[in-house]
Parts: sequence; structure tokens; C-alpha cells
Amino acid sequence: MLSLAALVGANEQSVLTRSRVATQERQQLRELSAPSANELNRLRGGAEQCDVVLVGCGVPKRGMGWYHAKQMLEGQVPSAKLTSVVEPYFLGAGADSPPGKAFNAWADEMAKKHGTKFCKSVGELSIEKGAKTIVLISGRTADNPRLLKEVIDAGVSAVYLEKPGAPSVKELEDMKSYAKSKGVPVYMGYNKNVTPYVRNALEFAKKTEAAAHTTYVHNNAYKQEELPECFERNAEGMLKNMAIHELALLATYWGVTVDNIKKVTPDAEFSSCQTLTGPGGKQFTDFSKVGFTIETKTGTTVTVKADRCGSTSGGNSIAIVSDKEGNELFRSETPDGKLQAHCAAEAKKDPEMMPYFFLQHDDYITLKEISSAHVLSGAKGAPEGMATIDIAVDALKVAEYLTPLLTKALSA
Repeated sequence: MLSLAALVGANEQSVLTRSRVATQERQQLRELSAPSANELNRLRGGAEQCDVVLVGCGVPKRGMGWYHAKQMLEGQVPSAKLTSVVEPYFLGAGADSPPGKAFNAWADEMAKKHGTKFCKSVGELSIEKGAKTIVLISGRTADNPRLLKEVIDAGVSAVYLEKPGAPSVKELEDMKSYAKSKGVPVYMGYNKNVTPYVRNALEFAKKTEAAAHTTYVHNNAYKQEELPECFERNAEGMLKNMAIHELALLATYWGVTVDNIKKVTPDAEFSSCQTLTGPGGKQFTDFSKVGFTIETKTGTTVTVKADRCGSTSGGNSIAIVSDKEGNELFRSETPDGKLQAHCAAEAKKDPEMMPYFFLQHDDYITLKEISSAHVLSGAKGAPEGMATIDIAVDALKVAEYLTPLLTKALSA
């Protein structure tokens, strides 16, 4: 069996090193005003910025797209300049709703302050031919197949697509094929691929010969009585929703694909598969928690444990590296004590903001920065460490493969 050190290999070194440098630079940038941060960027030879178009913004302080916009407009992503925002609903049918009014007030302010263009549809965009432009799609998953085609036809250089990318493998594969036929790379917003707790565990495994196995633990903070609503709202199921992050890690770093799976061992003692009636009266069968170990045909084993009710303090994620006897050698976790304190302080200052924005703040910056810098450089392929639509397809395929297999095994 391959050791984790051999599997992770030297190819991770550059992305890990660069991520640490980027984190240190962001700390320095935070201490500066936005104009000063831009000046610092110019002094180190990075005056050029990649144009970014955001499609799907959402409500201020609630929508993930809005938080992406906020970070770019405030100069926190040195290589990116947000030029346009496409928001069909709040600039259309939902304009007069209370959240629509909040969005439009913010949009008016940003247009005046930054010159940002706001559009109802992709068709209103005017992307300069030959300009280095990324479109960040952060709308409803069901709209993504149509939106991806529209933005590629509009002439973008690359697409940054929020996970999981599409409702089904078939739709995501069609999107992948269309993008490939047009020569447009598609990057995915799987933030755990660049999160320090994951990087630290990978780095430890790389330099430790005794490392033989990694376990990824993901805990949400639902209460048992909230599960019926959770099952209904996330009807695609846990493996396509909550645990898709871990499946993307498995595809990226451990070579896990449907074709490469040799064996799946469910953890019956840990797992719980339930059929619950949602608020709408319909029944949903899903996992409240699920654990399993995958062995690949190349000899790698990796474990995932996801628990919707596993935390009482907002959720956490852990990476555990063990030896072949199962003895724990290393553990890294997010949030750690320092990040928990920071998130709590920020949430207290702005209780209307979605709490996970504070938790994943640095990860969002890293993903936008490395993708924008990559497009600016003219390099082929994808930024190291960032998931691509190929990884997204593999992760979604594994989710669709595992769901019926684990449901049957754990319902018996």
C-alpha cells in the first residue's frame, strides 16, 4: 500500500508554499486602506487586474455572491477588479420586495462609488474582445447550465463556478463538454481545497513516512428537531450537499473516482439514515450522519465522517492523519481557537451577516486571487490546488454512486 507521503508527493509543495505566502500578504493588506493595498500591489509589479463579472449576487449580508462582490470592491483581491454584476431577480421581478430594495440601495451606492455596472441579464454585458475576464457564477444551481453557456458565448476567458455546479452529473458533463469545445477553463469554488486545516494535514502526510490514512470529519450544527426542514431544503441529499466538499477533496488529492473505487465500507455504528416528513408534508430519506471508508484500486484508503448535528457551536471540520494501526499522528481543525474568537467578534459587530462568511473569509479571497492571477498570467490549465469542473464531475459522480449504496447498507 502506498504511504500518504508518497501519494501526496512533491507536487503539493508549491501550492502550499504559495498559499502560506498569500495568507501572510492578506494579513498585511488588511492593515491598509483599499487604496493603499492597491498601491502596494502596483509597487510589487501587479498593477494589472483581471476583470470579474459576478452572476448571481443575492441579498446584502446574506448572499454568497454579495460577499464575493464585497471582497473585490474593497480591494481584498489584488488581482481582481469587479466590473459588472448580473442579478436577474432583484433587478427584475423581485426589485420591489424588501430584500430587493436592500439590494438596489446597495447597488446604487456601489455604482456611484466604484463605477460597477449592474445588469438584469448576461445579454446586457459588453465584454471587450480579448480582455482577460472571469465570470463568477454564484446563483441558483439549477440555473447554472444555462448561465455557463451564456457567459461563454459572451466571450469570457474563464469561469469560476460555485459548487456543486449543476443538479446532476449529466448536466455538469454537458457543461464541461461545452466549455471544452470553446476552450474556456472552468474552476470550482470548493474552498476546502485551499483551507489551512486541509493543507496542514497534507503537508504533514507528505513529510511523514508512517502516515497511512486520512479521515475527514465535517460537522454541522443542526438540532435533531430541525432535520425535517433540513432534509426538505437540501433534497438533493447529504452527499451532494454537505459532504460534497469532502468528495471534492477525495477526487483532488486522493484520486477517488467511481472507476477507481475498489471497496466502500460503511460505518454503521457512526451513521444514521432516516426517513423524515418535511414541513411541506413530503417524506425524505437521507443521512443525518454518515461515515464510510473508500479503498481505491491503487491501494489508497481514506475516510469521511459527516454529521449534520455534530456541533453545538456553529460547525467544524477536522483532518486526522493516522498510521496503519489506526494511531492518530496529526490533527488539524477549523475553526481553531483563534479563528473562533475572530468569528465571534465579527458576528457580534455585525449580527446580520451570515456567520460562515467570517469563517471562510480567507478561503474565498484565496480562490478568487489564484484564479484571477492565473488568468492574468496566461497560463494553461488551472491554478494549483483549485478544483476544476473535471473534479466537480468526479465528486458528483461519486456522490451519485455512494448515495444508493450507503442508503441500502445503512437502512438494512
